[in-house]
Amino acid sequence: MTIQIKKTYSGINLEMLRDEIGDMVQKRGIMVEEAKVQTYGLPSGETQSRVTMVFKVRDEECGNAEIIELPGGETNLMVDLDEGLLSQEGISSLQKDLDFILGSYEVKW
Repeated sequence: MTIQIKKTYSGINLEMLRDEIGDMVQKRGIMVEEAKVQTYGLPSGETQSRVTMVFKVRDEECGNAEIIELPGGETNLMVDLDEGLLSQEGISSLQKDLDFILGSYEVKW
């Protein structure tokens, strides 16, 4: 089963968010196997960027993250984590760290 974490942030740098996510998962013994950054031009002349990350533990893919930087300053984060390969405690502590470290950037609905 997969646990999904979804967040929307405002005023955060895409590269900083990518690095924070990478550091947070690595502290839990999860390796960032792959991280790709893609930038797309929009008809308005602005750009939109996307980061995809693949996580592995014990040589098995255990999750991924997708970060989309939107024009206007908002950034969406979606993290999928495999409960079968990761402990509930590790997933819960990751969620708490996200809230603590990045909570001031989070858009509350």
